[in-house]
Amino acid sequence: MSAEPPSRPPHGSVPPAVQETVRELVDLSPVLTELGERFSAAGFEAHLVGGSVRDALLAAGSGAPRVPGDLDVTTDARPEQTLELLRGWAGSTWNTGIAFGTVGADVHGVRVEITTFRADRYDRESRNPEVAWGTSLEDDLARRDFTVNAMAVSLGPDRRVTDPFGGLGDLLKGQLRTPGSATESFLDDPLRMLRAVRFVAQLQLTPTDEVVAAMRDLAPELGRITPERVQVELSKTLLQDSPRAALELFVSTGLADVVLPELSALRMEIDEHHQHKDVYAHSLTVLDRAIALEKADPSAESPDLVLRLAALLHDIGKPATRRHEPGGRVSFHHHEVVGAKLVKKRLKELRYPNDVIDAVAKLTYLHLRFHGYGRGEWTDSAVRRYATDAGDLLPRLHKLVRSDCTTRNKKRAAALAATYDSLETRIAELAAQEDLNRVRPDLDGNAIMEILGIPPGREVGEAWRFLKELRLERGPLPPDEAEAELRTWWSSRNGG
Repeated sequence: MSAEPPSRPPHGSVPPAVQETVRELVDLSPVLTELGERFSAAGFEAHLVGGSVRDALLAAGSGAPRVPGDLDVTTDARPEQTLELLRGWAGSTWNTGIAFGTVGADVHGVRVEITTFRADRYDRESRNPEVAWGTSLEDDLARRDFTVNAMAVSLGPDRRVTDPFGGLGDLLKGQLRTPGSATESFLDDPLRMLRAVRFVAQLQLTPTDEVVAAMRDLAPELGRITPERVQVELSKTLLQDSPRAALELFVSTGLADVVLPELSALRMEIDEHHQHKDVYAHSLTVLDRAIALEKADPSAESPDLVLRLAALLHDIGKPATRRHEPGGRVSFHHHEVVGAKLVKKRLKELRYPNDVIDAVAKLTYLHLRFHGYGRGEWTDSAVRRYATDAGDLLPRLHKLVRSDCTTRNKKRAAALAATYDSLETRIAELAAQEDLNRVRPDLDGNAIMEILGIPPGREVGEAWRFLKELRLERGPLPPDEAEAELRTWWSSRNGG
């Protein structure tokens, strides 16, 4: 067996300097100090565990020590005993997870989850464990997902760091490993495979060969996981600073075939410009570029889930619309229409909120429209429609379209950027003149009914839509001109 690298402590060994740093971090939190004192006085153990310890160690290593916001604690106290210890100290408690041994509490504005030592067994037909209380910290840590989450810091007087599976060494080495067999771990809870994907993006860790092999072998097991849980992990991955490597792992292991097969289908689908190895690689590049534009815009929401989903999925209609043309060309006519429908179907199945689904589908539908702009030949009417069709998604559409221009030809890239600059300028000029954010007909419903002498009903709606189209086509009209156009339309509609 090869020797461990010097920077990686042997399993269970934590350097004294790290021990001291973690003790100091724990002592920075009055909540942890008080919690430890209460449990110790009652004769119970209490340990800070999981991501809280991992993040504290990362913060210590970065030279920017901080106490994590939400705290996870494990104890040998049973749930009812934990509730009694929290009585009169916590501002509020909740027991929605008490069947699994977890009691939640808000203490001085800090959220704490306290879980009894567990020694669960899984039935492997669902991800719900047969809950069993454990008797030791080490056994509790052994059932956790990855070694970097299987470390603990005692909240007792000694502040002892427990690391039986070498999580600190893995953190220093930048690798992702399971405490025991990766196959057994993922069979117990297949959601851990998606957590592995997320940790690649969140912590920049590289899974071991064993972990990757188990993910490939067991990817179909994700079918046991509810769509809601899958969606949460996928979203968390996308919202990280640099999700590309994680998404490549997601696809290469076959997890995407189960969760987001439309993404896997983009591989080897050559795009019509022959500028990219395949549409899959192009889509990841668009995502990278969209994230960069999002971060560079101080007025934008960041991280922006809607923009990132649209960047990743904007071309998923291409496989279904690919056609081989004369001369060796490949076309994807109307892939934006097909793609918008596929986006709606997939995101609905993943239980995304309706507003997210509608926004991502609309961005997918609109992402090609700019390419009809040419060198600025659009009429003011077309520019108005571009802006009003996008509505409040316009800032995101700007970023998506710019990100989608990934040509490696520097002259063409500069020309596309300049052309889009000119479109944005025209939109801004028209918006200043006409308030494009609220384009409405020049006459409202009451005026329509008075002019035409009709009661409320379908015909008023038809007249309103006619006037809105007129407004988009010609811009704001004086009331008398709008009235004349309305009367002419009404007369022709009724055979006059």
